[in-house]
Amino acid sequence: MNFFEKILYYQKTNRLLGHILFWLALLLISISSSKYRDGREFTYRFALIANSLYLAPQIIASYFLTYWVVPRFFFGKKYLSTLIYFVLGSYLICALLRFLIVRVAEPLAGIAPNATETNWDILTNLPKLLYLYFFSIFSLAFVFLFFKLLKDHVAIQQRALILQKEKAEAELSLLKTQLNPHFLFNTLNNIYSLSIMSSPATSAAIARLADILDHILYRCNALFVPLSAEIALLNNYIGLEKLRYDERLTVTFNIGFDVEPEIAPLILLSIVENAFKHGAGNDIGCPVVNIDLSVRENTFVFKVTNSVGGSGAGPSGLHEKIGLSNLKRQLQLIYGSQYCLDIRQTDLLFTVRLQIDLAAKMIPHEKDPLLTRG
Repeated sequence: MNFFEKILYYQKTNRLLGHILFWLALLLISISSSKYRDGREFTYRFALIANSLYLAPQIIASYFLTYWVVPRFFFGKKYLSTLIYFVLGSYLICALLRFLIVRVAEPLAGIAPNATETNWDILTNLPKLLYLYFFSIFSLAFVFLFFKLLKDHVAIQQRALILQKEKAEAELSLLKTQLNPHFLFNTLNNIYSLSIMSSPATSAAIARLADILDHILYRCNALFVPLSAEIALLNNYIGLEKLRYDERLTVTFNIGFDVEPEIAPLILLSIVENAFKHGAGNDIGCPVVNIDLSVRENTFVFKVTNSVGGSGAGPSGLHEKIGLSNLKRQLQLIYGSQYCLDIRQTDLLFTVRLQIDLAAKMIPHEKDPLLTRG
């Protein structure tokens, strides 16, 4: 962790104190520079009061611009109303500074009030408010905004690095869960049996297994993959599982979408694999697996229902047996709060329903606005 990262970490963990120290540093710099401007007339007491009075509207302007105007303008897309509020707010801040100088700072400095300049004159002298105060006030506000954007840019880069690292670890663990030894062992045994019988299905089974390995090992490097690739993966997996059950197994796979979206890889296979591992595998009768996939108006819904027979997963061991901890971690990393994973069980059925808002795929930068936190 370099020096700049340490500063960012300290500011993140001590946000209020960080802001206070920032403004105190600016105040000390202002007091120090005023000593050379004022020469012999300089007094620390007056410098502290005068610079504090001048800094107060600048602080207001900085937070007003950074935390209200910019987010509302760029993220809220309320352009006209934001522009009106910015003009009005800037006018009030400039008028406040002029009032503090004329009515507070100058009398403390021994300058007699100008009898001709009333409060109404202060409020209506727009050229003076613009040229003397607006630029001096908002020059600091824009510097504050620049540092805020710089800090958030570095934070986003750090989050991206963490996302890549954790995604790789999650996918590695997820791979071990999906390609469990039982699945590979059973599949290879089934293929071996087919080869002994010289079954024409042998080559197709080998091709399915090769496609699954190729997809998981080589085609899942991107954060998102086409939905059709994941559907092909599921069809290959289901085809291999059917070899174990002959005619006992009933599988339905309903697909419905108009425009093909992209989705995080391997998340669907986890759910389907669970249906066979803890559902059909424990059903000694005629296991049933129903899969429904649909995409409507950027809402992705994937629902898998399987029979549990007489020895299905019990409610007490639901989350342990379903083995979706890695999946949940991956969903959280990629989709944030824009997904819903619902797991339910009855005496006869076990259901997993996943819903994802595809309009906001990358949560770390879509639903964590740049300027919503200090």
